[in-house]
Amino acid sequence: MTGTDIAEETSPAETPTAKAVTSEGFSVRVGDFDGPFDLLLTLISRHKLEVTELALHTVTDEFIKYIREQGKSWDLDEASSFLVVAATLLDLKAARLLPSGEVEDEEDLALLEARDLLFARLLQYRAYKEVSAIFADRIAHANKRFPRTVGLEAQFAALLPEVLIGLGPDQFAALAARALAPKIVEEVSIAHAHVQRVNVREQALIIIDRLRRVRTSTFRALIADCDTTLLVVGRFLALLELYREAVVAFEQITPLGDLTIRWTGNDEGEIQVTDEFDEEREVDRSADVEQDREQGFGQEAEHVNELEAERNESEMKEQGNE
Repeated sequence: MTGTDIAEETSPAETPTAKAVTSEGFSVRVGDFDGPFDLLLTLISRHKLEVTELALHTVTDEFIKYIREQGKSWDLDEASSFLVVAATLLDLKAARLLPSGEVEDEEDLALLEARDLLFARLLQYRAYKEVSAIFADRIAHANKRFPRTVGLEAQFAALLPEVLIGLGPDQFAALAARALAPKIVEEVSIAHAHVQRVNVREQALIIIDRLRRVRTSTFRALIADCDTTLLVVGRFLALLELYREAVVAFEQITPLGDLTIRWTGNDEGEIQVTDEFDEEREVDRSADVEQDREQGFGQEAEHVNELEAERNESEMKEQGNE
């Protein structure tokens, strides 16, 4: 039997063998069947061959041997096609080996349904292969055709509207001047680098003075006079310090509602507030000063180098004139 024929029966006792055909690609022999490897999918889908009779490991070994014999000239598309067909046959064989009796388990039902999906994959593979052949045929015919490169005929050219540009030479000159004009170099603002320092201890004194007079207030009212975010943060840190000293109490009736602050300390005397935040700021400030000093020294050295280069250049010019 050849690759174009379909065997009605196959011998289960025979072991499938494969052979390499250089002109037609990889060929396999299973019983009375002798033809291309991918033709097995067609025969199995038509129930002309039993997938359980195939020894796929033997066919795979023969294909690997066939690829090695090809050397560096082996076809990547042929290898990819073999992997698709072999994987489909392997899944189909696993599904065929499942029991076909009554199903009592949902997992067994899912495995049996996989058989129908595998047949759908067979049909899908065959459809893609046929469509690929159609595309290849059309591409081959298209390579023999050439587009028309002549201009439009007068009767069709008259149908196109005339191109109207509403700009004159002056407008084009203005556009060119605007495009070629030097762009203004944007300066990077450094105002944020020198923000006003906020002293947490001073903010604590402000809060103590107000709460001793009104006894109870909301946080929103305490920061009503703050004009910067940094000042609000400083006042909030001062509140936390006062809470740690147990001279204020917090109360929030509703989630995300207004925070109420109640004075619980003495009406007289000085409240000790730590200055750990202010000390950290002083350390940061000293680091900034040191960095500014290093930058100043670097600019000074660069200026000295420029003066030295100008002096050397002038001396060389004087020697040349002499």
